[in-house]
Amino acid sequence: MEKKNLCVAFSTQKGGAGKTTLTVLVASYLHYVKGYDVAVVDCDYPQYSIAEMRERDLRMATEDDYYKMMAYEQFTRLNKKMYPVVRSLPEKAAETGRTLMDKGKYDFIFFDLPGTVNKEGVIYTLSLMDYIFAPISADRVVLESTLRFASRLQEKIIASGKSRIRGLHLIWNMVDGREKSELYAVYEQVIAQLGLDVLKTFLPDSKRFRRELPTSHRALFRSTVFPADRSLLRGSNLDTLIEEILTIVNL
Repeated sequence: MEKKNLCVAFSTQKGGAGKTTLTVLVASYLHYVKGYDVAVVDCDYPQYSIAEMRERDLRMATEDDYYKMMAYEQFTRLNKKMYPVVRSLPEKAAETGRTLMDKGKYDFIFFDLPGTVNKEGVIYTLSLMDYIFAPISADRVVLESTLRFASRLQEKIIASGKSRIRGLHLIWNMVDGREKSELYAVYEQVIAQLGLDVLKTFLPDSKRFRRELPTSHRALFRSTVFPADRSLLRGSNLDTLIEEILTIVNL
């Protein structure tokens, strides 16, 4: 199958909504489990969270014998290298993406952008995405901020026909199972009235989403070198979310 170089961003203008975690989890699962070829452009200047995570992951995978063996076994089984994580400024993201495409073909190129649309280059880079997924939570401040962000994209960029964006979708993230009822139904009515789409799959509020490579060698979840551990995958809805995303992008 021909590589599509699909440009995708998990994006929102509210920090702490989970966009960086989602980018890593989805990229790693698609690359290491589903067999797609993935690249990540980290434009989240100045913290560069994913690039920093890759450096931590590499230290653990090269200095710790347990993870060194895991990495060797994974490489041998998949015959596949780690996906590239490239730093870029938001205004240089398109250029960085083109450089990646010139060097090789990818199924997905994920862009992790700053949590504010006011930074130079963010709106332009978003206009070059094929698909944007915006995480939302039942926190009123987060929800209202993200709905304003999504509505602005819908009205100012997508409706103009001047962008590459083929789909803008919201994702319920950090969902408290005790609340997933009437409250969410009310919010979804508001979302529908705004003409926005929300995915069927939601991600629960769980500490596992923050679990990186532990020195204790317990099961890991968030990593740029390994996919989420199968034992932690159960109940996370991550695999279901990825299947829904693949359906949307026709892969």
